[in-house]
Amino acid sequence: MKKFLPGFCGLVFWLAALFGFTTPGSLGAETTAVQPVTPANVLAVTERAADWQLAHPSLHRATDWTQGAGDAGMMALAGISGQPKYREAMRAMGQTNGWKPGPNFYSADDHCIGQTYAELFLLYRDNEMLSPLRQRFDAILARPPAESNLDFAGREGRARENWAWCDALFMGPPAWLRVYAATDDERYLDFAVTNWWRTTDYLYDKDEHLFFRDSTFFQKREANGKKIFWSRGNGWVMAGLVRVLQYLPVNHADLPRFEQLFRDMAEKILTCQQPDGLWHASLLDPQSYPLKETSGSGFYTYALAWGVNQGLLDRAKFEPAVRNAWAALVDCVDTDGKLAHVQPIGADPKNFAESSTEIYGVGAFLLAGSEIYRLAIFENQKPVLIRVTNPAPFRRDRETVELNTAELRMDSRVLTNIAVMDGFSSRILDSQVYASEPGQAPDKLLFQVDLAPGETRAFYLVDASILAAVPPPIVKTYARQVTERFNDMAWENDRIGHRTYQLNLIKGEGTVSSGIDVWCKRTRNLVLNEWYKNGDYHNDHGEGLDDYHVGRSRGCGGLGIWDGQKLHVSLNYHNARIITTGPVRSEFELTYDAWDAGGRKVSETKRIRIDAGSNLSRVESIFTSDDLSPLQIGVGIAQRPGEGMVRKNQPGGWMAYWQPTDRDRGSIGCAVIFPTGGIKDFVTENGIVPKPTPAQLAAPDNEGWPTVANLLAIVPAQPGRPFVYWLGAGWSSSGDFPDGKSWENYVQRFDERLHAPLQLTLEHE
Repeated sequence: MKKFLPGFCGLVFWLAALFGFTTPGSLGAETTAVQPVTPANVLAVTERAADWQLAHPSLHRATDWTQGAGDAGMMALAGISGQPKYREAMRAMGQTNGWKPGPNFYSADDHCIGQTYAELFLLYRDNEMLSPLRQRFDAILARPPAESNLDFAGREGRARENWAWCDALFMGPPAWLRVYAATDDERYLDFAVTNWWRTTDYLYDKDEHLFFRDSTFFQKREANGKKIFWSRGNGWVMAGLVRVLQYLPVNHADLPRFEQLFRDMAEKILTCQQPDGLWHASLLDPQSYPLKETSGSGFYTYALAWGVNQGLLDRAKFEPAVRNAWAALVDCVDTDGKLAHVQPIGADPKNFAESSTEIYGVGAFLLAGSEIYRLAIFENQKPVLIRVTNPAPFRRDRETVELNTAELRMDSRVLTNIAVMDGFSSRILDSQVYASEPGQAPDKLLFQVDLAPGETRAFYLVDASILAAVPPPIVKTYARQVTERFNDMAWENDRIGHRTYQLNLIKGEGTVSSGIDVWCKRTRNLVLNEWYKNGDYHNDHGEGLDDYHVGRSRGCGGLGIWDGQKLHVSLNYHNARIITTGPVRSEFELTYDAWDAGGRKVSETKRIRIDAGSNLSRVESIFTSDDLSPLQIGVGIAQRPGEGMVRKNQPGGWMAYWQPTDRDRGSIGCAVIFPTGGIKDFVTENGIVPKPTPAQLAAPDNEGWPTVANLLAIVPAQPGRPFVYWLGAGWSSSGDFPDGKSWENYVQRFDERLHAPLQLTLEHE
């Protein structure tokens, strides 16, 4: 066995044990005198520090690496704070920057800001938040640096075109991995992983388990003869490791290697913690650098606390050091919220003002606080662990997890006070609780997940009363009966909008229609109320428009009873009832009066729901008839004049249509999907009443092209039993569907998702 002679850090701890006193790094759980932290006091001090920073903006360039690190911390705080201002500050920052990375094409320093852009994209799914960054990364992939030499000596400018200094491992790889998570483009994942290990193989000292700052430090030594390993640089590396592990697919082949590097570095860093709870500027010669330093210390606290929370580090060994470090960091925040003792850029690490602060130090502090917050929560309760598995060989984005009280073994009163925490961070996810039936207690819990192919991720249900705050959700769905406009029933999410019509419209305008209208959206914001208020939704003012003509047609997914020759349709709906409307889902119920369906009376109760992030709504209809024999249901899509794309997939159980382009308003795609298949036939029903006039065909009105036919999918249904299908639409001008093929691909993948539902495992600890 190789003998190990401890360096100075190890000697400090040996002497401490010998003389009966302890330091934070000696880590016996009984040695720490730090008072237990609580979620409330952790949140209070992090918000105070963030508020000071927002009130005293950094003077560095807006896309500088310093800002990128600070913004990363601000996003971590936004995930636990009850105040939306931190998230909104980051969104405003991105808008001000035009969502662009820094000007230096290859430099990781100028990519760091992209971490926040990508995280905001994952919250809002707004393409403009990611587009400039992705363009930069695509250009780098197409035109990599001319040299791959990592040597820094005399060629710093060229070396910075690669990740040739250890700080770059915080700046670059997490941004690339977040873009991978947002796009499912494995090129970004491969680039991040390959170049991480290239830098590690070059700068990592396997004996000391630390990173040289760059190649110019290979032969340099401290006053005590030790190698020079800067605290701040290695803090950036450890924080970068955390942020890589948060987004690396859990089934990735390199995951064990990343975790081992994290453990090895953590063990070394632990031995270098000083009696004051912090880490000094030099890790192996702390006596020569006696000043407190909070930026490197903040990153270590963040990384070690994350490792404890994830079970990667032994809790009994590491948690006391984490708590002591946090206490020391908090002691460096004054009553106004200013974080002091931050080593300035380029300053002598042996001599800098105690009052010195920098935005990157605040970012490190906020990141640390987010993990200390989680530590405090889990100290006080045992959460329910939910493991969610994607069994499919494709990525799932914005997939809704739906749990009920029976599965959770929870009382409904408990369910209404549940928050959902991400497994890899402290972020509280947007969730929704509601009662699926009128007059009942809440019985459903919803939240959404992103999963790589075959991936399993963990999430926690925590008692919201333990939290210091619940972050305000981003509300992405909405439904209401529009009483000011003939009781239209309208619903929308962050992708698309729809409406259908009540009997009052017949009295008011003479329009008889139980078809489904489409509202095309370019924005991710909810627009329903504003569009109805303005009344000018047939014209595009930048957010989208209603350019879909329904009339007596089935529109986008309306239905009728097919008798083999003719489609028999109801009048407009009679009654409506909202079941829920919220951040994840809106759901409502419509009832239709009985109508003559070719010699038999049929009535319908229809329940429609739309989830955030989905272009399709789920429909569940129950038909009532005195005749209990099977019905043939025709679910239709209105066809327009001209050459459109029609796709009929009988084995898969879906039908899609891509309309011809309407002037400068783009093309609309519609689809219907039957999750259990069962399509018996496809029919084109012509002769829609009233027929479009030659003038309409030549020049459509402000509602777009008129209908010339219904494309029908004929599916059997049994009276009294649920008849389930999905309807939905996409728009070429939304940025999501550039052409008919992309719409067809979306519909097919949606159908595949229905046939490979997420798998859930609950563990009540």
